[in-house]
Amino acid sequence: MFTSGLQHVAAMYAGVVAPPLIVGAAVGLSGTELTFLTGASLFTAGLATFLQTLGVWKIGAKLPFVNGVTFAGVAPMLAIVDTTKDKSDALPVIFGAIIVAGLLGFLAAPWFSRLVRFFPPVVTGTVITLIGVSLLPVAFGWAQGPNPAAEEYGSGRFLGLAAVTLGIVLLLRRFTRGFLKQIAVLVGLVVGTLIAIPFGVTDFTPVTEADLVGFPTPFHFGAPQFALAAIISMCVVMLVSMTESTADMLALGEIVERPADEKTIAAGLRADTLGSALSPLFNGFMCSAFAQNVGLVAMTRIRSRFVVACGGGLLVLMGLSPVAASLISVVPRPVLGGAGVVLFGSVAASGIQTLVKAGLEKDNNVLIVAVSLAVGIIPITSPGFYHAFPETAQIILDSGISTGCVAAVLLNVVFNHFGGRRDDDEVTAPMEPGEEISESRTQAAPAH
Repeated sequence: MFTSGLQHVAAMYAGVVAPPLIVGAAVGLSGTELTFLTGASLFTAGLATFLQTLGVWKIGAKLPFVNGVTFAGVAPMLAIVDTTKDKSDALPVIFGAIIVAGLLGFLAAPWFSRLVRFFPPVVTGTVITLIGVSLLPVAFGWAQGPNPAAEEYGSGRFLGLAAVTLGIVLLLRRFTRGFLKQIAVLVGLVVGTLIAIPFGVTDFTPVTEADLVGFPTPFHFGAPQFALAAIISMCVVMLVSMTESTADMLALGEIVERPADEKTIAAGLRADTLGSALSPLFNGFMCSAFAQNVGLVAMTRIRSRFVVACGGGLLVLMGLSPVAASLISVVPRPVLGGAGVVLFGSVAASGIQTLVKAGLEKDNNVLIVAVSLAVGIIPITSPGFYHAFPETAQIILDSGISTGCVAAVLLNVVFNHFGGRRDDDEVTAPMEPGEEISESRTQAAPAH
């Protein structure tokens, strides 16, 4: 049970610590504070996993689910940080928005479980793809070094470390099996950090300053603040998170041969949303199910929810040990950048896998994906696109995940649910050069 639980932790560890590292760096936290924020995310991920696996009352799907910080919230949180004048207020504003979004999601869970038809693969696939694409620039920034103002930012030394780390992860994923393959990202971070030591890039100060035992002090960064624009943005993220969790529950239910019905989905969503609402109390972020652990259950065939609960216990213990949490702070930014390319790119790839099931041979679905991706990519390719809008509106608009999700849902409703439905129309393929007009083409073309 212990080794299987540890394997679940290893499979999702990098995904849990990446969001606090990204947001903490954007806020400008010191190494010690960054360690604290990372430990808090591990601790709250463990608590959320307990809620989901063991369950209380009607809370928890009681399936082998690992919960942790969702990537969907990173881009909107960065938008909140960018539009907050006093960076010391950024985390309290984020925490306040997550609390409200979590509580509203908890109340909406029973009804949301009935609205799954409005979130088909064409919507969820688009959103998951946007999550990965939105986070890739963060990995590219890490790969160039810790300080954008430094002269050596983007130097060959930093980019070389990122490339070596990426290569290690790829080699491990290609030529190893089982447990070692699952922890390829973690091994890549460790080896990359060791390689970086002779180059003077690794800083062990956070480890030497960290305590062996500690507790994530409630509201360490200040009392939560409630800003309307931030709340709206995180509510959209909550919808995305609930959609992902629903899809994961349906998939996991099939794997463990206990199909997730409406009651199970509602209970699982309650655990997600309540875990998210409680996380800011201990300085954690929004929680959601981790899809990579669903794949781990399918691969190992170990279906016990108590094994995953054991993994949750390990996360709590790691969160209560600042020294353990500080180890990730030692990893140089270029090394994180190399691993981040795989980590964030895998998120985008999983979205593309979902889109493959969306029926892209249909004209309507192609339009939904095309326009939604375009809307979601605007803040990445043109960061100042919404500069003329009010500051509160920019918090929402500068999150490509939020805007892309809203666009995908609305377009799906318009094209596939309202009148004039034509989702049986196949995509019109262009003729190849030199291809003659066939009889079938001429008959299919309407005369005007």
